[in-house]
Order: sequence, then structure tokens, then C-alpha cells
Amino acid sequence: MSNSTTTDTEQTESLFAAYYPLSLIIVGTSLNLFTLIILCRPTFRDTKKQPIIYYMRTIAIFDILMLYGWNLDHYLSIVHGFALITYSIPTCKIFGFLNYFAPQSSAWLRVFICFDRYLITSRLHRTWFSRQKSVLIIITCIIIVFTLFNGHFFIFACYYSSDGTINPNAKLYGIYPLWDNINLGVYNCVPFILMVTFNSGVIYHLIQRRRVQLIQNSTIQHRAISITLIITTFLFLIMTTPATIDAAFFTTSTTGILEEVLDTALYTYHITSFPIYFITFKDFRRECIMLMTYRINNPQKIVPTQIVNIPMNTPN
Repeated sequence: MSNSTTTDTEQTESLFAAYYPLSLIIVGTSLNLFTLIILCRPTFRDTKKQPIIYYMRTIAIFDILMLYGWNLDHYLSIVHGFALITYSIPTCKIFGFLNYFAPQSSAWLRVFICFDRYLITSRLHRTWFSRQKSVLIIITCIIIVFTLFNGHFFIFACYYSSDGTINPNAKLYGIYPLWDNINLGVYNCVPFILMVTFNSGVIYHLIQRRRVQLIQNSTIQHRAISITLIITTFLFLIMTTPATIDAAFFTTSTTGILEEVLDTALYTYHITSFPIYFITFKDFRRECIMLMTYRINNPQKIVPTQIVNIPMNTPN
């Protein structure tokens, strides 16, 4: 009886470890795409007034990419018996690169959102960082920097071992766990410290503005997005940091239940943008509801063709 119970428990854990990542891919891709569509709606098209929308759109794209790295391999390795990181040399290099490039870019985009909000609330006039073209330059620089930072995967990583299997490491140096240690600082520690610092500054300046009744409308306008940033930062700490610490310092050849739970929390974080925006961001929620109820509130009507009489000039 005891052995049967243990076997059932192990099977349940195995099914969860296999199909929860798959559900994250399906649900996360759908939600992030829906978020991207909403952020492209007319309300958010005035990017000169709201350049932060560029950050939010780009984050939605990178949060989709996040789900197709190790998260996808969790499902493939359990259900189909192979992983993309060891399937072939090209997939090994591509997904080895993606596993670090996507989370690092996503984290630093969030850092610059917090920085943008800090500058908006602490300055009476827009700075260079809060202009439309500047935001596009910053996003481009983030992508280029982390492409170069992780570009060694395309050059040195992945080779055939003596037994014919693919080794995702490098012959010249050990990528793992070295890059996991580096990733802990680049993806978690430094971004989290900066996000907390900037968000603290945002809260301080919003309180100061409210006290002195300075630009009251601006205070109300930025209060919702500030709440969004605080929630995002808190979830970033509790959902992503433990998994990264475990990968950096407690990596083993076999994946245990603790690693599965921590990885589950990490990848779940990258599908939370939609519910967070919906709950805390009024404009986003209104556009979302309008988009979902458009067909109900605006049934297609047959518009009668109007004949316009165009006067003809007659010769005198």
C-alpha cells in the first residue's frame, strides 16, 4: 500500500512537472500577445506622451521568449525524452543563448521603466531619458548589449562528446555553473536593487507632490502605474530570485522537486504582466474590456449607400 501511494505521488509530480510548463507556454503566449495587442490600441498609440509604452510592449515580447527556453525543455525532456539544449548543435547554441538573453533583457527593461517613472515624478520637465526617441535608443542598446554579452554561446558553446552526445558546455571553459553565477547578478541582484531604489524615489516624490498640491493631476496620473511597478518588483524578488540562486549555487545533475517548484515560480512570473496591468492599470483594463466586448456592443450594421449629387458645371 505504501509503495503504491509513493508511486502515485511520483506519477502526479512527474505529470505536473511535464504539463505545467506546457500550460505556461500556451497561457503565457496568449496573455502576452493579448497584452501586446492592447498596448497597440488607440489609447496607447500616443507614444510621444507615453514613451513608457515602448518598454511595456517590448517586455511582452521578451516574456514570450522566456517561455521557450528551459521551460519548454522541462516538458520535452519528460514527455518526449529529449531537450532542445542537447538535441543538435544549432538548437544547443540558440537555446543556450536564449536562456540567458531573454531574462536579462526582460529584467533590465523593467529597470528602465522604474527609472523612467522616477524621472517623471522627480522632475518638472521631461529629461532626455523620457523622450520617445531616447526610449527607442535605450531599448535597442539593451538588446545589443545582452546579445553581445551572451554571444559567446554562438562561438564556443556546444560540442560533441566522445560518446556522440552533445555537451552544452564549452571546450575552452566551463559555461555552467559560471554563467549561472553571473546571471544571478545580471538578471536578479542588480536589477532588483535598482528597481527598489527607483520605486522608493517614485513613492517619495508622489507623497511630496501630494503634500504641496503640486501638479495634482500628474500625481493622480502616475499613482496607478507606480502601484503596478511596486507589485511587479515585489513579485520579481519572490518568484525569480530563489530559482536563480538555486541554479547558481546548488545545481546538481538531477532535478528534484524543489528545483521544479522554483522553476515553476520563475516562469510563472513572466506571464503575470497581463493580470497585474488589468488589476492596477485603469487605462489598460478599460481597453481590455472594450476589446473583449466590442462585438457585443457594436454589432455589424448594414449602412445604406448614400448617393451624392455632384453639380455639373454648365457652360455659359
